[in-house]
Amino acid sequence: WDETHFGKMGSYYINRTFFFDVHPPLGKMLIGLAGYLSGYDGTFPFQKPGDRYEQHNYMGMRGFCAFLGSCLVPFAYLTVLELSKSLPAALLTAFILIFDTGCITLSQYILLDPILMFFLMGAVLSMVKCNSCADRPFSASWWFWLSLTGVNLAGAMGVKFVGLFVVLLVGLNTIYDLWDLLGNLSLSLVMFGKHLMARVLCLIVLPLALYTAMFAVHFAVLNKSGPGDGFFSSAFQSQLIGNNLHNVSIPEHLAYGSVITMKNLRMAGGYLHSHWHLYPEGVGARQQQVTAYLHKDLNNLWIIKKHDSDTADLSDPLSPVEFVRHGDIIRLEHKETSRNLHSHQHEAPLTRKHFQVTGYGINGTGDSNDFWRIEVVGRKTGKLIKVLRSQIRLIHVATGCILGSSGKTLPKWGWEQVEVTCTPYLKETPNSLWNFEDHINPKLPNISLDVLKPSFAEILLESHMVMIRVGFTSKPWHWPINYQGLRFSGVNETDYRVYLLGNPVIWWLNLVTMGLYLLITVCTAVALKRGVQLTYELKELSRVVLRGGGQITLGWLLHYLPFFMMGRVLYFHHYFPAMLFSSMLTGITWDSLLKFCAGFLSPSTTARKVYGGGFLALVLLILYSFYLFHPLSYGMIGPMASDPSSPMAGLRWMDSWEF
Repeated sequence: WDETHFGKMGSYYINRTFFFDVHPPLGKMLIGLAGYLSGYDGTFPFQKPGDRYEQHNYMGMRGFCAFLGSCLVPFAYLTVLELSKSLPAALLTAFILIFDTGCITLSQYILLDPILMFFLMGAVLSMVKCNSCADRPFSASWWFWLSLTGVNLAGAMGVKFVGLFVVLLVGLNTIYDLWDLLGNLSLSLVMFGKHLMARVLCLIVLPLALYTAMFAVHFAVLNKSGPGDGFFSSAFQSQLIGNNLHNVSIPEHLAYGSVITMKNLRMAGGYLHSHWHLYPEGVGARQQQVTAYLHKDLNNLWIIKKHDSDTADLSDPLSPVEFVRHGDIIRLEHKETSRNLHSHQHEAPLTRKHFQVTGYGINGTGDSNDFWRIEVVGRKTGKLIKVLRSQIRLIHVATGCILGSSGKTLPKWGWEQVEVTCTPYLKETPNSLWNFEDHINPKLPNISLDVLKPSFAEILLESHMVMIRVGFTSKPWHWPINYQGLRFSGVNETDYRVYLLGNPVIWWLNLVTMGLYLLITVCTAVALKRGVQLTYELKELSRVVLRGGGQITLGWLLHYLPFFMMGRVLYFHHYFPAMLFSSMLTGITWDSLLKFCAGFLSPSTTARKVYGGGFLALVLLILYSFYLFHPLSYGMIGPMASDPSSPMAGLRWMDSWEF
């Protein structure tokens, strides 16, 4: 399953090969570091699930992820212990996470999830510990836990962007604390300012500094050309050893008569390209095809000309150089076929309401539909145009449309290249922006591309823009009910099959507990509002339920509800951070409920028996369910569960389970 992605990315770090991924780099860097320190040489190809590792040393990477996954148990135990001050509640939470088949499966392979959940739970534990030091602010322990919260926030954000949800949780907790301090009239405004600055320093400045440092290391390590080059701008690629733009010298400013290539700025947008083949009958005008092509090719070369004169005189080495400026009207002649870049009001092949773009004319002679106005984003009329750095758009003079790449793949007649259109919608998107990459002009002095090298801040911004643009799926409502798992490996009887599915008893217990917690919270809130006299023990219980349980419930909501608004592909494993919160809530809720029930019984021996019996019943239920479902985590072989002779046959409680 995803080991083919993240194991391969670990190899890229060891080999220093640049790649692209939609997640920030920390998780993959740590996987690569674990492999490197444990003797893995980065040579396993990671092509498909089920491939044997043979002599390759993969245990360090798996062991690292398993260790971080194992840390979830003590983290959750300590968090619940701090919130509830109840050992049984903390133990019940620990039992739930130890014996959940889903957590085991997700933690024992080379995946980002255990790393993300490690930092997430670390942040929650640090936040709760810091809250418990509120009575001794600015003490060594208070600073330690506050700083550690910031470090863990940077870690969570550095592994996956969903780490933003725990940042939100800590942020809301901090706002609540500061609001509470503001209402404390014994606290001077100077002291309140110190509290505010301490939180800004530890929870904003420190995480941002660490997050930025991760990218600095990421770009420093991945300095060789690799499969991720094409996602990034030409200027970015020029830094990568082995890329065709690395250490080359080209003229800096665009001039008439120059031979150029144009790269579209949408992710994997391709180079402006043409070839001898015509559009087929019935697809706009039967003229020469213009496409976007993802690879370097001679058919990507164009000559830049004035709109009202030929460039024959410009090729004369004695003629003066004339630079292209922002606002000029130009023609682009395809070097290989001598046809001009052309558009008209015929509809584009695939994108409705866009105009067709073609190659037209003979030996550079065409008509007024070959005229384009060149504009540089953010520049004034008359300014020179820089190769690589200037983002330009070409506006068709006759129709007012903008040249762009739609990102759609043409059929076989278009060689499955990317459609180029002229869009009448003037919205500025990466699809309609281009930059000049190759630039050949013998009359101009060459400069090293190092002069055009982007700054670290520009690289950081570009990498985030690319990550944000990218992005059998499952639906978020499926997840808490354990509706459908994920095949990790194997599909046939002879395969060793691992299936990601939560322990059904635990997950359904968590789901029931959500409803139960809501009921208890409403009853407690009503009782307190009506001024019902509670004993000291019941007051403490109500505090744990409302304050401790409330924090955990907020964590669950923040890590679950946003997925309903996401447009990206979603998988079952996205629910696991939320599952950690629901498991902690189960520990707190059942402990409080059993204590509440025992509180109404006398003598105390009966109360203890009821409390102990209830706790023991829950633990035994969890243990037995783990005994039934453990093959899901540790691997199944033999007949499929649909076969009555399979040991798993009676355990397919839902038809949607595919083990």
